[in-house]
Amino acid sequence: PSPVPHKAVFAGIKVADFSWVGAGPLATKLLAEHGATVIRVESIKHPDTLRVASPYRDSKPGINRSAYYACYNNDKLGLALDLQHPRAKEMTRKLVEWADVVAESFSPGIIGRWGLDYQSLVKIKPDVIMFSTSQQGQTGPRARIAAYGTQLVSLAGFTWLGGWPDRAPTGPYGPYTDPCAPAIGATAIAAALDHRRRTGRGMYIDLSQYEAGANFLAPVLLDYLANGRLQGAQGNRCPEAAPHGVFPCKGRDRWCTIAVFDEKEWLGLRESMGDPDWARRSEFASLQLRKQNEDELERNLAQWTASYSPEEVMHMLQKRGVPAGVVQTCEDLHRDPQLAHRRYLRELEHSEIGRHHYEAPAFQLSRTPAELKRAAPCLGQDTEHVCTRILGLSDEEFVDLLAAGVFE
Repeated sequence: PSPVPHKAVFAGIKVADFSWVGAGPLATKLLAEHGATVIRVESIKHPDTLRVASPYRDSKPGINRSAYYACYNNDKLGLALDLQHPRAKEMTRKLVEWADVVAESFSPGIIGRWGLDYQSLVKIKPDVIMFSTSQQGQTGPRARIAAYGTQLVSLAGFTWLGGWPDRAPTGPYGPYTDPCAPAIGATAIAAALDHRRRTGRGMYIDLSQYEAGANFLAPVLLDYLANGRLQGAQGNRCPEAAPHGVFPCKGRDRWCTIAVFDEKEWLGLRESMGDPDWARRSEFASLQLRKQNEDELERNLAQWTASYSPEEVMHMLQKRGVPAGVVQTCEDLHRDPQLAHRRYLRELEHSEIGRHHYEAPAFQLSRTPAELKRAAPCLGQDTEHVCTRILGLSDEEFVDLLAAGVFE
């Protein structure tokens, strides 16, 4: 980063964040880390699902103890607001008047019940930018089907491709489409802000997590469209490489990935293993032959890798130009020198769970790098500050709404 301080790229941008769970909060997190003021709106009556999702600090459950929630919401202000309360509109109107961006990630139709649909927002603030991210978009025959990313993993095609051809589909772990959408969403918001700066006009952004996930399968989709080829599960194998997989190493549940695409890499692998007799046999003399005898190839290779740690296998092979990498555990990632050098994991002090690691963006801007300054808020932690210092309520107005139960 430049030693000369620069204004954060989203400094001065104000975001009213009604989103919850994964895709929405991760998109607004990127804005917050680059200088935007993000007010996270929640209610103790209907808390964010992630607040009650493990892992919890010290394995002790609590509404403010989820590390999962914390990682998705750093550098935001926490406002407790019961949107179903009859007087909640007094506050939502002030939020919309204040905000440049209004973000939400409920099922289509839900936000309209509280008068927060785009048609209602533009009556309050004509140049507002609204960002909606939902499972399958705001329109279409399946738009109003409620779901999580765990269901979209299958709908978008990932489950069909995950696993082995002779077994039931397995798919990737967790709601894989959730992390596919946030960067697309943050980029769309940035484009909308630029458009408003140039034209004075706001915009409505409708992000389908289904489509965002399918975008990550573009080569497979194009192969079908262009060639009529329907790809299926292949385990860890690849049509253009052999060996191509994950192999057991010395230690408990330790593994290393190895991929050989051409004859130069195959020679490097043979040299690394000491050029054993089995590797010089005619059935492994070409990629085509290695593919035909891949089961035996993998068995022989696994016997060699099992004698070494994954780090030893990786370094031996990489030294000879063979693609190889350690299958790292979460513990390994916390000790990874490359991630440490780039400060990918940063510690912040959370008011209830203490020092805690947060993920920084995977990209670094040279003049306006992301800054992680504040841990995720406890539920409603900043309610008074937001209402009186940011939204301009008098002390009397705040106390009146507080007594009425609006801030719950």
